Amino acid sequence: MAGPTIMAAPVGAAEREWPSAGAAYWALFVIVLATFLTFFDAVTFGMLAERIKHDFGLTDSQLGFLAGPASIVCYLFVGIPLARLADIYPRKYVLGGGAAVVGLIISLGGLAQTFTQFIGSRVFLAAGGSAHAPSSYSLLADAFPPKKLTRAFALLQFGFIGGTTLGPLIGGALVVMSASWAPTTFGPLTILGWQWILIVMGLPGLLVGLLFLTVQEPARLAPAADAPHVPTDAGFMRRVLTFMGLDALRAINAKPRVYYPLFAALALSAVETFGLQFWRVPFMVRTFGWDERQIGAALSVTVLAGSLSGLLLGSVLVEWLAKRHKDANVRAAAICFSGTTICSITAILMPTAWGSLILFGFSGMFGLAGAVPQNAAIQRVAPNDMRGQVTAFYLFMFTFFGAMGSWVVGQVQDRIIGDPHQIWKALLITASVLLPLATFLMIRAIRPYREEVERLEAEGL
Repeated sequence: MAGPTIMAAPVGAAEREWPSAGAAYWALFVIVLATFLTFFDAVTFGMLAERIKHDFGLTDSQLGFLAGPASIVCYLFVGIPLARLADIYPRKYVLGGGAAVVGLIISLGGLAQTFTQFIGSRVFLAAGGSAHAPSSYSLLADAFPPKKLTRAFALLQFGFIGGTTLGPLIGGALVVMSASWAPTTFGPLTILGWQWILIVMGLPGLLVGLLFLTVQEPARLAPAADAPHVPTDAGFMRRVLTFMGLDALRAINAKPRVYYPLFAALALSAVETFGLQFWRVPFMVRTFGWDERQIGAALSVTVLAGSLSGLLLGSVLVEWLAKRHKDANVRAAAICFSGTTICSITAILMPTAWGSLILFGFSGMFGLAGAVPQNAAIQRVAPNDMRGQVTAFYLFMFTFFGAMGSWVVGQVQDRIIGDPHQIWKALLITASVLLPLATFLMIRAIRPYREEVERLEAEGL
């Protein structure tokens, strides 16, 4: 379990030479492509929700479990260890391998014959992609100087924008088109029309995996003098615990006032965000009678407008606040959380389909505007030599609780509301409880974060 040699030796902040702009932006471009595929799959899978429920005979709770908890079962056991690879191996290889595995598993999911097999595909899909975000964030933090890092994270959101914009548009059209396709039989396999969408959708992941081989691996910043580290004479089990995230957890627990509110706010907002993202198609179908093609076309417009506006709002807001406050990242996130809360709750209550979709677009605008400073905030305060795992723990809150969102809404729907046509009530209950709490916690994080940034600046970091 001895750590492998890192390709680029760590360097200090004072003497470091940053990669060329071309190399940095090429790495960002490939990461954006991989991120696009991730969100395109997630959104398209959501467009398939009603078809999957019908053809597999699922309840809303089972459908919610398939879309959410099933995708994080394996992450519990391999997500943090895989993120450790981002701290000890060249990150471009971790990213390339993950992209290829994800593409393969998406295609295999199209061959599922039972509900259990479908769950299996989503379980391993999350495992394959669990190191993507930690590796991406860590690589970008070493490829771009601090003054340009927020811009890089803003541009990274184009992967999210592309996936969540083209996912509804293309996915919705494909779902309606595949409804007329007859099942195809290959030996013991019966492939339904919509399953071909998954089979083909996984193939680009293999190409993106190869593109990561062309990325330049940036040098890593040297660890801080007081950073936790594994003793040179540590035994096997101690090294295993480090690989599982022990030292990263110690770094987080050493500054609870900084990390805990940020983690908790992200977790609560993720439950509602992912729950609403998955259930908005069934919500539109059951409440307003639209089909997937109509929903996809409308969502592509509102999501694109909201996402582009969110990038602009996030960048302008952070830059404006940074002139006045050391805590600009967290302060901007708190403001955006407030906007998301108001728009999400109002969207569910709108009497018309377009009214709901437009307000969902505003909710997405504030959500994306807040995502950029949140991610940059963690990269700013995380220890250099374990940034990958600290980021993984942070994103674990997003992944784990976000994955629970679809299931939580399904449980509220089945156990409290009961009537499938009243799904809006389940969405309203979860939004009214979770989003205000998340906003409160983000506000609580402002002062501790500011104090930590001031400490790091005083040490020249």
